[in-house]
Amino acid sequence: MPEFRYEDLLPIGEDATPYRKISSEGVEVVAGPDGKNFLKVAPEALEQLAETALHDISHYLRPAHLQQLRNILDDEEASPNDKFVALDLLKNANIAAGGILPMCQDTGTAIVMGKRGQRVLSEEQDEISLSRGIYNAYTKLNLRYSQLAPITTWEEKATGNNLPAQIDLYANTKDGADTSYKFLFMAKGGGSANKSFLYQETKAILNENSMLKFLDEKLRSLGTAACPPYHLSIVIGGTSAEMALKTAKYGSAKYLDSLPTEGAMTGRGFRDTELEEKVLELTRHFGIGAQFGGKYFCHDVRVVRLPRHGASMPVAIAVSCSADRQMLAKITEEGLFVEQLETDPARFMPDENHPAIAAHDDETDGVTGTGGSSVVKIDLNKPMDEILAELTKFPVKTRLSLTGPLVVARDIAHAKIKERLDAGEEMPQYLKDHPVYYAGPAKTPEGMPSGSFGPTTAGRMDSYVDQFQAAGGSMVMLAKGNRSKQVTDACNTHGGFYLGSIGGPAARLAQDCIKKVEILEYEELGMEAIWKIEVEDFPAFIVVDDKGEDFFAETLKPTFTGIPVRAK
Repeated sequence: MPEFRYEDLLPIGEDATPYRKISSEGVEVVAGPDGKNFLKVAPEALEQLAETALHDISHYLRPAHLQQLRNILDDEEASPNDKFVALDLLKNANIAAGGILPMCQDTGTAIVMGKRGQRVLSEEQDEISLSRGIYNAYTKLNLRYSQLAPITTWEEKATGNNLPAQIDLYANTKDGADTSYKFLFMAKGGGSANKSFLYQETKAILNENSMLKFLDEKLRSLGTAACPPYHLSIVIGGTSAEMALKTAKYGSAKYLDSLPTEGAMTGRGFRDTELEEKVLELTRHFGIGAQFGGKYFCHDVRVVRLPRHGASMPVAIAVSCSADRQMLAKITEEGLFVEQLETDPARFMPDENHPAIAAHDDETDGVTGTGGSSVVKIDLNKPMDEILAELTKFPVKTRLSLTGPLVVARDIAHAKIKERLDAGEEMPQYLKDHPVYYAGPAKTPEGMPSGSFGPTTAGRMDSYVDQFQAAGGSMVMLAKGNRSKQVTDACNTHGGFYLGSIGGPAARLAQDCIKKVEILEYEELGMEAIWKIEVEDFPAFIVVDDKGEDFFAETLKPTFTGIPVRAK
């Protein structure tokens, strides 16, 4: 008979996280039965912890993430576009750290995972206290409400406060954890959440060649819609599909970094650091880079191997994007603590003599080696025919600087306009006269023209493009990420263009590029309304042109042919 063995499925090591104390209020040690101490936590303490955590992850990043952005600027092998994006993201981090504009306009779904010690007492349902803190953060700060409540199977309404949150609380029965309450807080935007995937494979994938070939195809399909450079997480195996996906999400948040690096007969999960390096190297040859070509599709990779049922072979993939929003927190006998994020990201900025600064700001040399020899200024105040005539002069990859009016419309607005076209109505004149920017703003701070206002994922609007362009609208589209062949075909047929905006620097765009915002239509839709904005020196790249060229087309084709066999 086999012997009994037990080990945690995910045996996380010692916590080396730097914390800052935010309060001692609401935490009390009380005597209980058998002479044991209990930790009594007031609802207000949980509320304060959640509110503080959501504030911090909306404005600050981990130092390690910022250092990785700086490393791109200092890497001679990084492409000019890698460096252009990295510097813009560092500038964005500096603006967000001011505490007014959040780093991304999609301020996410609030996600809380908590592990509660056996001798922690609370006065109300913890999920309520945590939700109240999340509510406070979203209603007090310049964040965005993205949550939709299903009223019927087909009808939805915005909740107006970004609740509900996803809150998963577990009992922590480990020795020494009796009077502690530990948390992982995340704010997960739709772009990166939509890049979580589960594949049900077979044992045939369990060799290095097959796995790398599989990943060469699947990782390319992530594209750039979730704002790379990514923190990529891959899970091989899992006691269930949901376990694989959950582990992948935790891996992307660096929550599992202290796992063992080898397996055991207990079936414990472990990190394969050797495979992590090989996958990272694989991604550096995709040509996708940090959104517009180059080496830095990923900052880093985590690979976690889990046990599995012999008839199941799940493989899960998840990413954390350039808005790398997560933190650890804890409540102990000493008080409330949150992970110390970086409040002075300026220390990671290069000095004014750094080559990356000149390349970013130079309007004559532009981003070289990307198909365009200069930054092309596009005047959006001109008639659409003249804008199209100017854009057609330049190849894909050309860097642009846009000045003038844009119409802002995304998912729900597109659906409403399609209903009008299907009913025989005309395309609204504003979509004929102006480029359309796929975006949805966060709240506008007092005294500013705009809240954080970065691009949303273009691919969600792909199905509308041919019909809209045939009706004379959406001739120039601006958003983030790669698009499907139907968009390339539509632009080729109708003479349209898709311009890629850098995904991630929503605070910088709001502060430096967006000068005026006004409602055009559907005000009742909140951030999903149709807006008109005035922009100045708004950065973009030609991604799809009127000749049927698509910058991303070649980068999405797998090229891995196997690991070379070395002679003995």
